[in-house]
Amino acid sequence: EVQLVESGGGLVQAGGSLRLSCLLSGFTIDRYTIGWFRQAPGKGREGVSCITTSDGTTWYADSVRGRLTISSDSAKNTVYLQMNTLKPEDTAVYYCYALVGRNYWGQGTQVTVSS
Repeated sequence: EVQLVESGGGLVQAGGSLRLSCLLSGFTIDRYTIGWFRQAPGKGREGVSCITTSDGTTWYADSVRGRLTISSDSAKNTVYLQMNTLKPEDTAVYYCYALVGRNYWGQGTQVTVSS
């Protein structure tokens, strides 16, 4: 059974940093696309970043490029999202997803950035 569990969210001041983790189980991550979406209050779900673990190819939304970094650790079956220089507009629930035949989603972790 594929499962995704996010952690690392919290409350941070603008300009601060957080690192989100997505622990995956039920498959090994070394040949799939895994990434992060977010959903702010009253808005739709937005793609943030993803990584193709087989070759390390990454993608970032324009709104986060240069501030967020996605990485993976195959030994820990975990994908990370390092978030630096956070802005109030980054406030959202962040969801990890994995494309393994179909999309699987985690339960989400709240990130709140105060001004």
